[in-house]
Amino acid sequence: MILFHLFRTPALSAYQTAGLLATAQQTVSPAIRGIETEFCFNVAAGQPLDTDEMRLLRWLLAETFEPEQFSDKSFLTLDPGPRTLVLEVGPRMNFTTAWSTNAVSVCHACGLTKITRIERSRCYRISLDAGAALGHELRAAFLSLVHDRMTECPYPDPLSTFETGTKPEGVRIVPLMEEGRAALEKINREMGLGLDDWDLDYYTNLFTKDIGRNPTNVECFDLSQSNSEHSRHWFFRGKLIVDGKEVPETLMKLVKSTYEANRNNSVIAFSDNSSAIRGYEIITIVPENQEAPSAFRETKRTYHIIFTAETHNFPSGVAPFPGAETGTGGRIRDVQATGTGGLVVAGTAAYCVGNLRIPGYPLPWEDPLYSYPNNLA
Repeated sequence: MILFHLFRTPALSAYQTAGLLATAQQTVSPAIRGIETEFCFNVAAGQPLDTDEMRLLRWLLAETFEPEQFSDKSFLTLDPGPRTLVLEVGPRMNFTTAWSTNAVSVCHACGLTKITRIERSRCYRISLDAGAALGHELRAAFLSLVHDRMTECPYPDPLSTFETGTKPEGVRIVPLMEEGRAALEKINREMGLGLDDWDLDYYTNLFTKDIGRNPTNVECFDLSQSNSEHSRHWFFRGKLIVDGKEVPETLMKLVKSTYEANRNNSVIAFSDNSSAIRGYEIITIVPENQEAPSAFRETKRTYHIIFTAETHNFPSGVAPFPGAETGTGGRIRDVQATGTGGLVVAGTAAYCVGNLRIPGYPLPWEDPLYSYPNNLA
C-alpha cells in the first residue's frame, strides 16, 4: 500500500478567506496578516500508478477550468523564519468519509482500480507580522475555527498512512445463561442501551429459553437501536395511561384522527412519515413495457402530491453536514413508504439554530451565558 499527495488551491473562496481572516484576527491574534488555503488529496493505492493513470486521476481531481491550480507539490511554501506557518486539518482516520467512498467509486468506474481510499484535508498558510509568532495555545485557537472536532482532527505532519494503530474492541459474550437477567442489566448500564424492564424480561427469556445461548454485546447494541423509539415508535403506538386509566387512542391514532374526521382532499395520511393530498392529471412519459427494457410513450396520469417531514436533530448536531445529508436519505425512504410510484421531486430545508454567537454580530435572543454540551459540534 502506498500513499501520495496531490494539491489544489484554494480550499476557500475569497469571501470565505476574508471572513476567516477577520475572525482569526479578532479571536486568535491581531498579528495574523494573511491566510491562504489549499486542498490536499491523500491518495492510497495498492500499486504505483502509471503515467496514464496519474494523468486521469489529476483530471478527475483538478478544477476543469483551472488546471494550473493543481499540482503534486504544495502551493503553500514557508518563508524563512517564523513569519509563516502551515496548519493542516482533515477527517479522523478511524472511519472512511462519504466523500472518499464516492471519490473511490468514481475512480474505479474510470478504470483506476488501484486506488483504495482518498481523503481530502485542508491546509492553511498563516502569515504573521514581523517578530510575531503563534504559540501552542494560539495555534489550537486557530485550528478550532477551521475544523469540526467531532469528525476531524489536526494533522501535525503530512499523512504517511491511514492506519491509526488502534484496534477495535473485540466482540464480548454477555453471560446471560449463567447470570440471568443481571448480566443484561449490567451491559444495559455500561452501554446505555435504554432497555426498560419489559425489554430486559423479554430478551432474557428470548435468549435463555427460545434461542438457548448467550448474546454478544454487538447483538445487544443492535437490539437497542432497532427497537428504539426512532425505529419502532413504542410511545407513539403504545398504550397510553392517564391517571391510572388506559386511553382508547394511542398518540398515533390521535394524530391521525383529524384525517378520519375530515379527509377533505387528503389521499394518504401518515403512511410511515409521508402523507399525500389530491393532485391532478398531467402528461408524462412511462415505459411501454414495465417488465423489460422498452421505449417510453407519452400518457396522461393522475399524480398526487406527497408531503413528508424529516427531523435530524442529533446527527446534525454532532456532525452538521453529514447529519443533514442523512436527512435526505430518510426523506427518500419515507416517500417510498407511500407505495408504488412515490417519487422524490423537490425538497425544502429549515434549520432551527440557537445561540450562534457570530463574532461582531450579536443578536437580541442570544444568551451569552449558555454553554452548549461538549458532544455537539
